[in-house]
Amino acid sequence: MKKTLSGVLLFLLIVIPVYSQTNEIETIKQNYIGLLLSENEREQQLVNRLIAFPKESAVSDQMVVELMDRYRIAPDDISRLLSNLQSDGSWKDVDYESQNRSGWAPKTHVERILILAKAYRLPSSGYFESKEVEEAIHKSLKYWTDKKPVSPNWWHNQIGVPKTLGGALILFEAKLTPQEKQDALVVMSEAKFRMTGQNKVWLAGNVLVRGLLENDLSLVKSARDTIASEIKIGDNEGIKSDNSFHQHGAQQQFGNYGAAYISSISFWAQMFGGTSIAFDQSQLNILSYLINDGYRRILWKGYMDVNALGRQFFRKSQIHKAFSVGFSSVMLSEVDKVNENRYKELIIDNFETRDQPTSLTGLYHFWMSDMTVQRRPLWMASVKMSSDRVIGAEAGNGDNLKGYYLADGATYTYVDGDEYLDIYPCWDWRKLPGITSYDTNTPLKELSWAGYHNSSNFVGNVNDGQFGLTAMDFYRDGITARKAWIFTDDYVLCLGAGISADSGCVVTTSIEQQVKKGDLLQLQNNAWEKINSAEFFPQNDTRFFSGKKGYIILEPSKGKAQVESRSGKWNDIMNMYPKDMVETKEVVSLWIDHGIDPKSGSYQYLILPAKSEEEVKQFNVEDIRIIRNTKEVQAVWLVKESIGFVASYIPADVKISKDIHLKSSDTGLFLIKQTGKKLKIMISDPTQQLESMKIEINKKKYIVNLPQGDKRGTSVDLEIP
Repeated sequence: MKKTLSGVLLFLLIVIPVYSQTNEIETIKQNYIGLLLSENEREQQLVNRLIAFPKESAVSDQMVVELMDRYRIAPDDISRLLSNLQSDGSWKDVDYESQNRSGWAPKTHVERILILAKAYRLPSSGYFESKEVEEAIHKSLKYWTDKKPVSPNWWHNQIGVPKTLGGALILFEAKLTPQEKQDALVVMSEAKFRMTGQNKVWLAGNVLVRGLLENDLSLVKSARDTIASEIKIGDNEGIKSDNSFHQHGAQQQFGNYGAAYISSISFWAQMFGGTSIAFDQSQLNILSYLINDGYRRILWKGYMDVNALGRQFFRKSQIHKAFSVGFSSVMLSEVDKVNENRYKELIIDNFETRDQPTSLTGLYHFWMSDMTVQRRPLWMASVKMSSDRVIGAEAGNGDNLKGYYLADGATYTYVDGDEYLDIYPCWDWRKLPGITSYDTNTPLKELSWAGYHNSSNFVGNVNDGQFGLTAMDFYRDGITARKAWIFTDDYVLCLGAGISADSGCVVTTSIEQQVKKGDLLQLQNNAWEKINSAEFFPQNDTRFFSGKKGYIILEPSKGKAQVESRSGKWNDIMNMYPKDMVETKEVVSLWIDHGIDPKSGSYQYLILPAKSEEEVKQFNVEDIRIIRNTKEVQAVWLVKESIGFVASYIPADVKISKDIHLKSSDTGLFLIKQTGKKLKIMISDPTQQLESMKIEINKKKYIVNLPQGDKRGTSVDLEIP
């Protein structure tokens, strides 16, 4: 009897763990299949909004590839794939010899295998468990595993192809022969644990899928742990303390690697749900901070801010990247009940109530990424800069061929969200809104993977969460300028001083360059007049209006305003597009001309978003007192609000109002709010070098301890009774 019981116990000790492992693997596989087939009802609501936009045909961005996979499979599409498949398993319209590093054409082959596998598994496809589709999958899979096409870009070989093929293999696993599976696993084995940030997550995800195909739970868990190891704050790459995302060094990558990161991580979070390897709440909280306190700020009515796109200026990129964040939010809301409502608010704000005022308002500065965002109920504005700490932009793989000036103070203002949609081939890239640059016909320099820096550490912001001052000591390619932006509830005040150059070229500051959304009007003799092109000459208070936005040039300036039809090739911006793909837009442009080799040029102008013609006409500029706008100090006092702003590039000594005299021991940014006799002063160190600062207010001296560690560059307040 004892021997029998011992035998039973031994049997159970062996069988139960094996059964448990098999059961866990099967649960994860079924979760994976459910995600691939988009069976989630809440996701389908977002899919219905996505498919209202035409499906893109030319795609290289992996996130957009996956978005296009969410479009419902049309029987006609499957019919075409089947009819165009050749006897050797290739498709006659795919360029298998392509050496394009970005839109590598052969990857289309594995994308089609995935589409066929989905059609085979979906009852609604019209080809559910079709023998013809089954035969096509076998044939096309054999072609790929036999030929083993190799891309000149490592990313496709180790990430893109295994990621796409892995999904097809899981869906079609029951029909794979042992030889097919073995050959396919060779392709999957290209991915190994290595690298950092999102590249690390992608690679580990491919290893995880290989573990599922091999029924190796230990490998699956190792891959899961590798993925989870990137859910953290503070490394050189990945999630930063200011809720931005860095990759390729200290470089803001919201729309590129960051968007891919949250897309991947949210996928895995939902896939692991209900299993022993689910992410814990502390990890889910980090993701919520990144998306709801980071990404939500750079979305406006379902469009991603141009300043967040990185190097990826694809067609409809603002729309597609916003949808990618939306799907990530839906998936995370399913597994993170603690933060579920925050994700729902993001979805509602961007995809369900676009015609309503936003529920997320306030000024926020990404101090680790040199980027400021102001959100009001009816408009949004952003400024992107660079410093000796933060890389401005990069180019590579044929992407971002004209983005040489992307982080030189680019300033975008939004009311509807589509103000800059698909304008890129039609842009004058030397006149991006907000930047000060050379006006020349010389071809733009092309950036490299190393990107570029502004040669100054004085780049930062001070704010109280509603009002704020952003400033940049700009020095690049022989142009120097002190640039400042003051953000209020109603407008953005832009200041420039000390603008100098010696290249023999004209220097300009661009105020606006957007898609035409209404006639361009100029205020003349107290009445609005429609213009198509007009030069303006030094005079006070020149006003323009177009597309729900007003522009008031406060300082006597020479410049030009115009509307013109422009056409440009997408291939000139992103090399992956065909050379015959052309975009035509009506473009509204407005800029200030500082002349050839300015020695101490300056500008002062207002942008008034979400305003009517009458509101811009009646706007009272007397309430805005520009105390100084020099290369040493930029100081402004808002009379109505009793708020002052000071950007001091030398130790400050400035009388801001009749009641307030500020002195400081060091350079800095200051925001002063007066309530009766009380003062509240917000202070920040844009150099992110100081530990403390001595300041003097009306002859009273104070020592202010400044934030340290990963909070360097943020604002600290001093209250003076």
